[in-house]
Amino acid sequence: MGTILFELALTFYFTATIISVVEVFKGSKESSRLMLIITGIGFLIHSSSIIYRYFAAGHLPITSMHEASSFFAWCVVLIFFLLEYKYKIGIMGSFILPVVFVLMLSSSVLPRGIHPLSPVLQSYWLGIHTFLAFLGNASFAVAFGVGIMYLLQEHYLKSKHLHGLFKRLPSLQILDEINYKLISLGFPLLTLAIITGALWAESAWGSYWRWDPKEVWSLTTWFIYALVLHVRLTAGWRGRKAAILSIIGFSVILFTFFGVNLLLKSLHSFV
Repeated sequence: MGTILFELALTFYFTATIISVVEVFKGSKESSRLMLIITGIGFLIHSSSIIYRYFAAGHLPITSMHEASSFFAWCVVLIFFLLEYKYKIGIMGSFILPVVFVLMLSSSVLPRGIHPLSPVLQSYWLGIHTFLAFLGNASFAVAFGVGIMYLLQEHYLKSKHLHGLFKRLPSLQILDEINYKLISLGFPLLTLAIITGALWAESAWGSYWRWDPKEVWSLTTWFIYALVLHVRLTAGWRGRKAAILSIIGFSVILFTFFGVNLLLKSLHSFV
């Protein structure tokens, strides 16, 4: 049952992603609405898949690469819908859904077995630490998409290409505002994730910090987004510079999530 739900969610996300790509070149209110409806159905099915696996495993399903990629995608869609509810920017899906689909596709090719929790993971910190981390990273993922939208819109303005996609993208001011709010949401979540992770490490291994690769790269990510907020508030770095830093920051997150787990030996590696 869990496999069927996951595959259905993947199918709906794939369909929504195709529509979102078409939306970039030839969009309409009807296609945008259809994309949101299909994404919404996929999200509900995806939620059911995660709940089913939760009861099957007996814990939040984020302890394997398959589960983590799937849950990451779910958090990105959640943040996307919260933004859509507030700003009503359907075209945003064209820059967010491809990220969701890539995460889900990655999840689909990874081993799906449910494994018993190791003793160190049998802690209430598991749900708290990981949920904070995934929500924070999801905020940064959406900021990445918004950053690309900003750079595109800026390019259209500079080239005086004031038709087509330009008319359907939000103004630079709105995109910069959304980018700032996303990073302002993601940064404290990441901060809390690092703090709770340190507390968990102390209770499990007797040390708050072990310079594990995942810890180092997570801290690197924290510094990048701290820099984004700092230079925005003190040096007035807005717009283009903030968008570029958002894209760089999410690239580091992807390496932390996939690269560290697949290429480096880490205490935080997924099974």
